[in-house]
Amino acid sequence: MPKKLTVKELFNELQEPLSLHWLAGEQGAGRSIEKESPEEEHRPNILGLLNLISPNRIQVIGHDEIAGLTRLGPSFQQELFQQHCQLIIVADGVEVSSEIVNLATDSSTPLVTSPVRCRKVINALGQYLTSRLSDSVVIHGVLMEVLGVGILITGESSIGKSELALELISRGHSLVADDAPEFRRIAHNTIEGSCPALLRDFLEVRGLGIINIRRMYGHTSTRHKKILRFIARLELMDDTHPFDEDTRLHHAERTRNVLGVEISELTIPVAPGRNLAVLVEVSVRNYLLRKSGYDSALEFNTLQRQMMEP
Repeated sequence: MPKKLTVKELFNELQEPLSLHWLAGEQGAGRSIEKESPEEEHRPNILGLLNLISPNRIQVIGHDEIAGLTRLGPSFQQELFQQHCQLIIVADGVEVSSEIVNLATDSSTPLVTSPVRCRKVINALGQYLTSRLSDSVVIHGVLMEVLGVGILITGESSIGKSELALELISRGHSLVADDAPEFRRIAHNTIEGSCPALLRDFLEVRGLGIINIRRMYGHTSTRHKKILRFIARLELMDDTHPFDEDTRLHHAERTRNVLGVEISELTIPVAPGRNLAVLVEVSVRNYLLRKSGYDSALEFNTLQRQMMEP
């Protein structure tokens, strides 16, 4: 099902940053703004500057657009309100004629104004709509920022994810979300992870209960969101869960599909005496090296082959 939000929700959340002001058509505040589904690719764009030929569902009007409507006359102004767009925003601090206000009132079309420049309004709206209407999923785990990289720590319940997160935080890294981070696809190859408002800054550690990381470690110890680049999956290593010996010289990295984007995933074996915080830090450093084009296992194998050659 396509995600929805109402004009009223959009207005309330962007009223302060864009200095939005209702001008007319408040009775249409319940209109829904939907992200088009793949079956509806023929539908008009969700957002853009005034377009009467292929109307946007949110029409943004600035100085030039108002001047054009004035030159074209009343019939084109009426056409604007006969296209059933969900919202019209008049930007650039432009004064709106009484005729346009009356048309918005008669058609119950939400009409709001903003003193902000047209392009800034479109950019802000675009970022907001991408965040609100993008596909999302909740993955059980702890989302961290380690060495500037967004990393999701996953694994079975009670395997030690929260304790590992606490150790990483004490080493100077940052918590994004514990237990239920939410991920959104904000671009064709970009997944953004964030923390639900209720869980923000909190970490649950068995034996300690709920602790507030920001108050305990300072403002730099938490982040509200982070782009997901890497997944560390903790897996118990014992007699009942032996670790594959073939991975001793080669990293056990695969990829995991998150909302259609392939994310690097590394399995880290958990056993007594293993320093998982150091292993996670090293795995992130190794990930960054591979992204820059260097693979230590490949170099080692090359050197080994060269030594074995006659």
